[in-house]
Amino acid sequence: PCLFQEDRITESILAIIQAIGDNPEREGLRDTPHRVAKMYRDLFSGLGQDARSVLAAGFEEGHQELVTLKNIPFYSMCEHHLLPFFGSAHIGYIPRGKVVGVSKLARALDVVARRPQVQERMTHQLADAVYRSLKPDGVAVVLEAEHLCMLMRGVRKQGSMVVTSAARGPFSR
Repeated sequence: PCLFQEDRITESILAIIQAIGDNPEREGLRDTPHRVAKMYRDLFSGLGQDARSVLAAGFEEGHQELVTLKNIPFYSMCEHHLLPFFGSAHIGYIPRGKVVGVSKLARALDVVARRPQVQERMTHQLADAVYRSLKPDGVAVVLEAEHLCMLMRGVRKQGSMVVTSAARGPFSR
């Protein structure tokens, strides 16, 4: 389980505000450390969670053709700079009779996204969770994202998208 320490985050954000030379007591910043700590609780709520548990509620349907959920919005935090990256996920799987409610796929995505991440690992974690939970013939996951660490710092390449994929079963051949 995640051992979230809101008070330590609040103190750290206060120290950052002071370290950049601003006044943490001015009106606009007075409650910022607390607001950031509350925001981090949500942004990192996937820590300590297993995406496979979200997918455990599958049911037998007898369907054995491709099931695809596409354009699922997500956001995550780059673990290198703690800046957001966000985009769309596309998940496809070929069931062996067992299917899962499509909202469960979106929830599994949220679990792996809501932690410090790199897109490549996130893609594989999602594919593995679907493959291990549903035991389908195959799984394919594609993530397309914009990374603020590339857009607002460093190379500053606006409009660039990172596309990653992971495949399991016959999709991986």
